[in-house]
Amino acid sequence: MAAVPTSDLQPVILGGDIGAYSLARTFHEAYGVRPVVVSTVATGLVRHSRILTNVVEPRIDQPDVVVARLRAIAAEHAGKRLILLGSADWLVRTIVENRDRLEDLYVVPYVQRDVLDRVTDKESFGRLCGELGLGHPATVVHDVGSDTMPDTSTLRFPVIAKTGDTAAYHRVEFPGKKKVFTVGSPAELHALLGRVKASGYRAPFIIQDLIPGDDSGMRILTCYCDRTGRMRFASYGQVLLEEHTPGALGNPAGIVTGGDGEIVEQARRLLEHIGWTGWANFDLKADPRDGRTVFFELNPRLGRSNFYITAAGRNTAEPYVREYLEGLSPLADGEPEQLTTAHLYTVLPRRLLLRYIADPALRARVRGLMRAGRATNPLWYRAERDPRRIAYLVIAQLNQFRKYRRHYPVAAWREIGRA
Repeated sequence: MAAVPTSDLQPVILGGDIGAYSLARTFHEAYGVRPVVVSTVATGLVRHSRILTNVVEPRIDQPDVVVARLRAIAAEHAGKRLILLGSADWLVRTIVENRDRLEDLYVVPYVQRDVLDRVTDKESFGRLCGELGLGHPATVVHDVGSDTMPDTSTLRFPVIAKTGDTAAYHRVEFPGKKKVFTVGSPAELHALLGRVKASGYRAPFIIQDLIPGDDSGMRILTCYCDRTGRMRFASYGQVLLEEHTPGALGNPAGIVTGGDGEIVEQARRLLEHIGWTGWANFDLKADPRDGRTVFFELNPRLGRSNFYITAAGRNTAEPYVREYLEGLSPLADGEPEQLTTAHLYTVLPRRLLLRYIADPALRARVRGLMRAGRATNPLWYRAERDPRRIAYLVIAQLNQFRKYRRHYPVAAWREIGRA
């Protein structure tokens, strides 16, 4: 019997994106509770939801304000066992950096700050990969606050450029801001870094070897480590298509779950080496030039597309509750340590997703999962019956065709495939 009754459980989630909604859904599915979701605005993903309570806090990026709001929410739920989660890296960092002001009220299932810094610093992560024999793209780390330009003589253009500090990057705006940039020449890179610096950003920027191939070369791996630092669970998947709007670029929009024992063991080597605890999410890509799968980064949380795990049969809320609230092993006896069941996760209309799958065998596999009823869109949930929400989702799904036509037309995708 659980040490903590379900009625005593109260999840609180920072963020209003699809990752936050997916986390709320996992708790609702497993325990029938209504999480509190704290967001900057009432996004369409959480507005009119019947499975959560949305609290709007426009100043969520100000630590003192968010701590005060979280303490007020805890007071409203006095007597409950509260667990606090973040749906983005910068929100997890906010929680970790203010742990001492929150842990008297909330369970905070994240690593300590020194471990967090070690893996979210892209240069440090690259060194770890090198030390432990994990594939990692050639990388240059540039201090945007310096008066020099990066030495890219070891890289071949085009390259990938992205922030090295997601929390600092979240706080700035500049023309053409994206999550990830593809940069064609040194002159283009210098112009980009000038815009970034003018915005007030002074943290590192990562310039990295561009691994060729379309989105289907991307891989996702999510692992859970118990409180002793031992990896207990892993879920691997092949990305079919990513989102391509500037603010969400690179987030998986379609995933097929499966298994890769070698990659899982490499992740285990890294996580247990640094003493990781809780969930970790890796972005990877298969390099067609040499057959390696390279690790891009470690996200210190369940990813934006975390529902791919729950949809395939392992509810991601349960390890948190079992270990941090019930004092049990994160996995029940007999549960597998790797999830290899094939399942399709997608946030897109199926016709749109299939349009971007070139490989006939992969396309047939995806169609088979659709026909077999082994496909899930996390936003469509039978417990959600508000007509206003249903209308929003219908319009949002139709809008996906327009977004891909604008930001990632089929002609551009085919050109990448030819290249």
